[in-house]
Amino acid sequence: MESASDVLKRIFGTSQQSSMGAEIVDQNQRYRIVESAIFPTPLETRIIAVANQKGGVGKTTTTVNLASALASKHAKVLVIDMDPQGNASTALGIRHGSGDPSVYDVIESRLEISQAIQQCPDFDSLKVLPASIDLSGAELELADVHERHYVLKHKVDAYINEHSSEFDYVFIDCPPSLGLLVLNSLCAAKEVLIPIQAEYYALEGLGQLLHTIGLVQKNFNRKLVVSTMLVTMFDRRTLLSREVFEEIQKHYPNIVLNATIPRAVKISEAPSFGKSIISYDPRGAGSISYLEAALEFAERGKSLKEQGSSRADMEHEGNED
Repeated sequence: MESASDVLKRIFGTSQQSSMGAEIVDQNQRYRIVESAIFPTPLETRIIAVANQKGGVGKTTTTVNLASALASKHAKVLVIDMDPQGNASTALGIRHGSGDPSVYDVIESRLEISQAIQQCPDFDSLKVLPASIDLSGAELELADVHERHYVLKHKVDAYINEHSSEFDYVFIDCPPSLGLLVLNSLCAAKEVLIPIQAEYYALEGLGQLLHTIGLVQKNFNRKLVVSTMLVTMFDRRTLLSREVFEEIQKHYPNIVLNATIPRAVKISEAPSFGKSIISYDPRGAGSISYLEAALEFAERGKSLKEQGSSRADMEHEGNED
């Protein structure tokens, strides 16, 4: 009986098309490996802000798909959408029209988190605290609030302390800015995950972002750690993508995931169906890549406490850039 590899060789031959066959074989092997992998569970709830002030780098896409990948492996996950555009809520099939219960009501103390979260329809262990366009007014309203930087932190801490066994991960999807909503997210989080597009323009603002995170660490949240960088929109066929990846690895070797996220049409299509790529195209290249990134992210979490000293390293590296 022919193996999958033999069948693909027979179909595609040994011409230039054989690279397509090899790619399919590689993808199938990667799928089998990640499907059979055991995803470790953190000892305590990990609260991660997914941040980058530059838009279009795959920040929301990464939040949604990492959360979904972990939930598909039975991790208990909460996604907090802090972007007034509500794209993470859309991609996870969550109702978030103006006036619907949302993170805005939580910040304004009209509702508790438990009263505003919704169940993701695709994954039993994934819940979402949605955002709506109403959140766009929160920046101005927070400006006059006492301890305005800690409003979200107080709400999240109270909820997680009461429901600590219910969540392994909390992902906070930040808006593409460095305003009060992002500052609240960074103060509420224990970790920062930075998605970086595989283009040189995406590197330009990285130093500023790390400097800002360093200021938050110094002045508001000394426990905050930049734990992860994930390269997105990566095309391994181009020299540019490979050079950008190598440059990031050279400067931040301890936190850049080896897994990369490719440019893929289906990753972009999925949100229009209210789906993550994990549920929309489970065996596709995008889904496999996010599962690989989620596995690596989960495994690195085991040694996260040892990375506490990396805060000073990150500040130093950010200043060098």
